[in-house]
Amino acid sequence: MVKLNLPSFDVALKHENGKLLIFDSLRKRHVILTPEEWVRQHFIHYLICHLKYPKALIKVEGGLVFNTLHKRSDIVVFDRKGTPWMVIECKAPDLKLSDRTVLQASTYNHSLKAKYVVITNGMKHICCRIDWDSSHSVVIDDMPQYD
Repeated sequence: MVKLNLPSFDVALKHENGKLLIFDSLRKRHVILTPEEWVRQHFIHYLICHLKYPKALIKVEGGLVFNTLHKRSDIVVFDRKGTPWMVIECKAPDLKLSDRTVLQASTYNHSLKAKYVVITNGMKHICCRIDWDSSHSVVIDDMPQYD
């Protein structure tokens, strides 16, 4: 797998039934290693180990409904009251982040109403702060500290 623009960590890989798996510390099991999963696991490690986001308040591949469509968010970080605080959409490293990617993450966030939306391909990270009262969003330079 490609080196990302995220801190490295001791990745636990294993082969099973001809497939390469990576250990997900949140789901507490090995999952199939895809380029998107490579990014997701690095970003989760970054959130927990470097930004000190509480591990217990991070959910991977949570289900949500938008206009009767069932969708899955890559990562959702909750505040201490259990309300979605940040939605993170992970893409493969070779996928260019585009307006379509931003729209996808925004669609997920429309039903969750999180304060932050992050889009990452492991190389580039875009973080937006959402003001739901004014329906305005702004790209911020750094990941926010967990409140």
